[in-house]
Amino acid sequence: MNLIKLSVGTQSVETLMAWQQLPQAQGPDGLPRHVTRMWPKREAEILDGGSIYWVIKGVIQCRQRILRLDEIQGQDGIRRCAIVLEPELHRTAQALRRPFQGWRYLKPEDSPADLPKGRPAEEPLPAELSAALAEIGVI
Repeated sequence: MNLIKLSVGTQSVETLMAWQQLPQAQGPDGLPRHVTRMWPKREAEILDGGSIYWVIKGVIQCRQRILRLDEIQGQDGIRRCAIVLEPELHRTAQALRRPFQGWRYLKPEDSPADLPKGRPAEEPLPAELSAALAEIGVI
């Protein structure tokens, strides 16, 4: 099982990588992490090879393998989940996504495929075609 999450404020895969290299985006072990208030109920499935798929500017563009889930407690005393990630980002085939809050589960069969290594991005579809395919639920 995978997760899908909007990368709010991110302009590109490169800016996501740059953010994750900052100390505030890393845990004490130096690994990137995303802190969320909700703990995934399907933890065992996620930790069995799952990834987080990042939506950047309305499009899934990359993923990172989830290594573990750490419990952390904020200064406000609230328990939170730190999704600890493999540092490497894997670029994926692009898939349009409408905005949503938080994270969602993403079944492996619904997850976009990885792009071949060395291929930084897909050739974008013309805007009209992309919008028409999204409208009928194809992408």
